[in-house]
Amino acid sequence: MEPIPFNRPYLVGTETSYIEQAARGGWLAAGGDFAARCEAALAERTGAKRVLLTHSATAALEASALLAGIGPGNEVIMPSFTFVTTASAFALRGATPVFVDVDPETLNLDPAAVEAAVTDATKAIVPVHYAGVGCDMDALSAIAVDREIVLIEDAAQGLMSSYRERPLGSLGSLGAISFHETKNVTCGEGGALLVNDPEMVERAEIVWTKGTDRARFERGEVDRYTWVEVGSSFGLGEVSAAFLYGQLEQVEKITERRLELWHRYHDAFAELEEAGALRRPVVPADRTHNAHMYYVLLPDREARDRLLADLSECQILAVFHYVPLHGSPAGERLGRVAGSLATTEDVAGRIARLPLYTGMTEDESGRVIEAVRDSVRASALAARS
Repeated sequence: MEPIPFNRPYLVGTETSYIEQAARGGWLAAGGDFAARCEAALAERTGAKRVLLTHSATAALEASALLAGIGPGNEVIMPSFTFVTTASAFALRGATPVFVDVDPETLNLDPAAVEAAVTDATKAIVPVHYAGVGCDMDALSAIAVDREIVLIEDAAQGLMSSYRERPLGSLGSLGAISFHETKNVTCGEGGALLVNDPEMVERAEIVWTKGTDRARFERGEVDRYTWVEVGSSFGLGEVSAAFLYGQLEQVEKITERRLELWHRYHDAFAELEEAGALRRPVVPADRTHNAHMYYVLLPDREARDRLLADLSECQILAVFHYVPLHGSPAGERLGRVAGSLATTEDVAGRIARLPLYTGMTEDESGRVIEAVRDSVRASALAARS
């Protein structure tokens, strides 16, 4: 019996030919032809005023921190239930990450917790669209507009998802998307900065080009380029961009297949949810998602750990998720907690993510379903005895 991995990168078939084209084209640095194609495709799909490919979503968040003018004395509100770079991108500029709780249904940033955490030092709010399901962006936008706070979307998992028919990443002043190998569309390591505020476009180009006005020089607007403000080397190399473009051409097909697998899980576990043996993901009616992941919430940590162990014995790799940042060594040192984080601490101990990848076969997903059912039923029996 072959092991079932948690993730397996998917090839659409055109990546190697595009990489060869890039190699023969004589431009391998960032900002080449394939990068321009990717940026145009993403701008068309998201409606962003400007898209800049980056070497990671982390880089896109770090660029966002520069664009938002974040520095020492500023606070940035975010969930504790997120990946480390949501916080480190802003801590790197000297700001204080402020960790708040998540909504128990979607595991997304809780607007009420955000509003309670706002102070005069709050410079930005960073909603994280967990599992590709959008946050309550109307509520968060209202808070941001009312207090003149910058809204920066961590949409690392959100390509092809929407909130009230608007693409994730397009609802804040800035957005970050990931193309890491664990994401639906990938180039191994990569990301994109979505610039939605037209007043930030020119500065975004400067920050992206190491703090220079090279973009204006290339357009013939100045006769030379020079260093004009702080920036960094955020761009994605052309070989990776060529790989990514092949993936973006097939993004609808990729999303369709992942949704088929997601719904197979969802339908299969409905009975277990009705019996109170687990809880399935919640997708509000005003949002669409991209099937980035499928997770279940078990009744307690013991049941979750048993499920992961049982699946491992069946050669199926399922995993937990984020260790909340507020309890991490750096989180305790560099950030602060606002309000109760009871939901965050609860779900972190009960969540299990199941294998889901575009090339997954019916046999593989069927094995996962049966193994989950067997484990969960055994845990329920043990709890009753």
